[in-house]
Order: sequence, then C-alpha cells, then structure tokens
Amino acid sequence: MKKIAFFCIPAHGHTNPMLPVAAELVKRGNTVRFYSFDAYKDKIINTGAEFISCDAYLPELTKQEETGIQNVSSTEMTIQDIRITLRIDSFLDEEFRTFHPDVVYTDSVCFWGKLNAWKHHVPMVVSTSTFAFNQLSSQYMKNTLKETADLVLGLPRVSKELKKLESYGYHVKNVFSLISNDNKTDTVVYTSRQFQPYAESFSDHYAFVGPSVFSNTVPDKTKERPLVYISMGTVINDRPDFYTKCIEALRDQNIDVIISCGNATDRSSLGTLPENIQVYPYVDQLDILSRADAFITHCGMNSVSESLYMETPMVLYPQTGEQKAVARRVTEIGAGKTLTDDSVNGIRMTVQEILDDPSYREAAKACSQDFRSCPGPAGAADFIENAPHISNGIDVISELNRETGRFQFLYWVFVIVCINLIGRLISWKYVWIIGLGAAILSGPIGRRIQKQKYASILQKYR
Repeated sequence: MKKIAFFCIPAHGHTNPMLPVAAELVKRGNTVRFYSFDAYKDKIINTGAEFISCDAYLPELTKQEETGIQNVSSTEMTIQDIRITLRIDSFLDEEFRTFHPDVVYTDSVCFWGKLNAWKHHVPMVVSTSTFAFNQLSSQYMKNTLKETADLVLGLPRVSKELKKLESYGYHVKNVFSLISNDNKTDTVVYTSRQFQPYAESFSDHYAFVGPSVFSNTVPDKTKERPLVYISMGTVINDRPDFYTKCIEALRDQNIDVIISCGNATDRSSLGTLPENIQVYPYVDQLDILSRADAFITHCGMNSVSESLYMETPMVLYPQTGEQKAVARRVTEIGAGKTLTDDSVNGIRMTVQEILDDPSYREAAKACSQDFRSCPGPAGAADFIENAPHISNGIDVISELNRETGRFQFLYWVFVIVCINLIGRLISWKYVWIIGLGAAILSGPIGRRIQKQKYASILQKYR
C-alpha cells in the first residue's frame, strides 16, 4: 500500500474528476491525503481520503484580481498560483518531511503540487481535467483577441512572479514548463484516446482512462416529451441575459426545460417562469443528463464528458479558448452543434435541430459506448500506484520537432538567399517586403508541413 498526496486548485471542474480516483485508491487500502480547500471538504471526506485544508494560504485578492479570476484570466490565475505556492511553501516542506508520500497526484495547473513533487524528488502523476495539449492538439484552441492580449500583456507580470520561486528552491525555466503537457511526464487524462485530438502524438506515459464519474446510472430517455438541460458551469455562470433568452426561446415549445444557474444569478431576475421551465442553483447533473435529450452547455470538459457519457447531444456555447477546443471536437464526432446565433430565434432553431435529427443522438451514444469501455477511476488508480512509468514507445513529438526544425532551417536559408539575390541583382530598396511576406507565410506553411510530417511519422510506425 502507498501513501499518495493529492493536490488541486480551488475549482470544481478540476477537483471533481479526482474524487472517484481518490475513492478507488482508498478502497484498495492506500493512504490518500488530499490538499484542497474548504469548499470541497465534504466531497473529499466522502471519498475516504484525509482532507487537508489549504484555505489559510489563499492570498487576499484585490477587486481587480478577483474580477480577473472570475473572467478566467490566464495571467491572473497564473500569478495567484505562484503566490499560493510561496505562501504554502514552509507548510508543505513539513508535510513532505512527515507524511513522506510515495506518489504525488496533482492537477495539471496546480503549481504547488507540481513544484513540491520536483523539489522533494517524489514520483509525480499529473491529473489533466481537459484534453492533453501539446503543439498539435493546442491548435484546437482558438483564443479570442482579449485572451491573446491577456497572455501577451501579462507575461512581464508573470515573469516577475516566477523569479520569486528560485529562492524557495523551485527551479522553473518559464511558465510554459509548468502548464504544458510533455511526453516524459506520467499523466492521467479523463477522456478516451478516440476523443483526444492527436492522440497518437502522446507517449505511453499517458493514461486515457475515460471520464471520471461516481455514477452507475444508465441513460434512460423514455418520457412523455423531450427534456432540455441548460448549464453554464460553475465559473462563468452569471449569465441572466443568456438564461432569459433561453427561457423566451423555449417557453412555448412542447418540451421540458431545467436550468442550473448557480448562486451568482438571482432567480427573480429571470422573471415569471412558464410551467415547462424550472430553474435551480444546482442539480444532480449526471441524473438530469441521463434523462435529457439535449444539453445547452458552455463546453467545459467535465460537462461535455458527462453529457456524452449519458448519450446526450449538445448545443455548444463555448466561452473560452479551451472550451472552443472541446466544442470543436464534439462537432467533429457529430454529437453537437455550435450555437452561432444566440438570439431567441437562434437558440430555438438550434435546440430543435438537435432534437429532430437522430444523427446527433447516435453520435453521442457511440461516444458513450467508447467512454464506458475505458478503465475509468480503476485504471487511473492502477496507473498512479505503479508510478513512475518507463516509456517503451516512440516519442512522436520529438521526431516531429526534428523534421519541422529541419524544414524551418531550409525555409529561412532559402528566404535569405532570395533576399540577397534580389538585393544584388535588382534593388535593396524593397527586399523588406520579401522578409515580411516570408514571416507571414511561415505560420500557415509551417503548419501544413507539420501535418504532412506528422502523417508520415504515424505511417512509418503503423
């Protein structure tokens, strides 16, 4: 039996998938100590794990910082992660010295979990609550201009905070080394290989275990009329404007509607509800999805996974780049349709299309069968108990980097030769245009070559 330290950030979407894994490990006789926050205390204790409160180490936030986190600002969340790491350092030093875990199981963006595993030389397994993202799968993410500006403009602030880690014994090259997936780190991903974009590019250090759920409920869609479920998750769910449009769109339809709006939205602000629509702060989502015929969702990975697990097709309404990546994958497998028009009429028509077209239900059912064939929490527990792992397979990304690096070198040699020839033979006055054009084209050309090289590498090893 092993002693296993769990670490997670204060977020439902990151904590919930870890809970069934903790329960499974405890059931096997392992000692699980879960370092988390008071909002999740009851859920963690119910797994049988020992709950260790970390609330005392949460920094006090200014109004601006709090707003940034609520708006899922990558810069603000990264800075707060670093600050928590510094505040909790001496406490975790003592914990690692006395508890002496055999394995650390940490959320992928929980810096204090990762950094202390490295600092104290304890084998680490990373819990990935969304897709695994590398240079290929990250192409699924389409950041908005606001998200891109937040990342770029926030880099100086993040770099300043990162430098503070060095004196505490944490050696970090850059923030990307803390958050990115690589092919050498043992990682549990709560989806199937079939649903994961570019799954072949991930080494056998990855365990794709399928959705991590507690429920044994089997989907049952038999009822008098269709049920539509609406939820915007647990973070950016203060959307009375959107809920009001959904209510207006579906009030006269021959369907039942359940809306989970969280505590941030005042139910009275939604007006008088028609008989076919019910609104609650929270619901048993898996139970509702097991009966629902359509799900209007923000496309958080947990919500989408639970929906597919319960054979429920979706109306996809992503709010962040990560959620857009999830939505794209759902549309690729045919289990949902993106809500491109969020007007009252647009919502009504999209919901009706999902309900009327059986292909969406069939695609969701096929994905459910795929998910249910995965090893689930038991597979994750096996993987954690046997860490660290040794990879016997090829590293597709390393080979791809060599191939694309060779192309980039030749590309820019060719560009420099062209610039020199044109400058010498014609004029140096306008050669900057060639350089600018080459820089602009290098992105799309590089991605095309990358895809070709990736396909040829896979073909070579099949």
